[in-house]
Amino acid sequence: MADVLRAVEDVVNDGIVHGTYIYEREKTLNGAVVAESSAHFGKWEGPGKVFYKVFNGALAPRHFKNSNDIGTIAVRYVVQEIRGAKVRVLVDAVFVEDGRRTVHASDGSVESSELKEITDHLQQIHLAEQQAEEAIEQRNQQEARAAAEARQREEERARLLAAESSEQSIEQHVSELRHELVRLVAGPGTELKSAPFHGAISLESLKPNTEVVVLIVTRYWYGVETPAGHRGWLRRDQVKPLP
Repeated sequence: MADVLRAVEDVVNDGIVHGTYIYEREKTLNGAVVAESSAHFGKWEGPGKVFYKVFNGALAPRHFKNSNDIGTIAVRYVVQEIRGAKVRVLVDAVFVEDGRRTVHASDGSVESSELKEITDHLQQIHLAEQQAEEAIEQRNQQEARAAAEARQREEERARLLAAESSEQSIEQHVSELRHELVRLVAGPGTELKSAPFHGAISLESLKPNTEVVVLIVTRYWYGVETPAGHRGWLRRDQVKPLP
């Protein structure tokens, strides 16, 4: 609902009456203003939020039936929330002559053009939201990767410092570190993915029992490095611990 209202408000405030024009050489009718109400439509008694846009001094605008005088174009937008969290947008447009006050209905061009403009704005809003979500997800992944790598370096340093006392303790810590950080590819045809998603691009196919170093740990995926130095992602069920 909020996104639809935002898209409608963008179109109401754009200063253009879409789907009509006055002069052949200029097919965009600029100069419309937002209005709180319109006497040409009367008071709206139904549900929903109502917006108005008017253009004064229009001379025989196109796509209004039998318009041949100067007058005002009025456009009304009604945004209604219906069952199932769905939203309906109603658009009506009329041309009212200043002199005789004759009302001329649109032939549908204005309504369809205004609705298309609202749809285009709504798609732009959704695209911007999707891009923002992807940027946040990418940043979170980068931060998690950096934190994991930093934690890994600190853990390795701590283990090495603690293991300096004897060759046995060094060997023991190396073995523990390998068991913690190294996994074996469990089955044939295991694809190394470019990102932790099922639909991500496959970088290469790994053979069973290939050793991979775990760099990042998430709930369902490991970020790993192969013996060839290639980095990518494997599902946690695609690997097994060292024996």
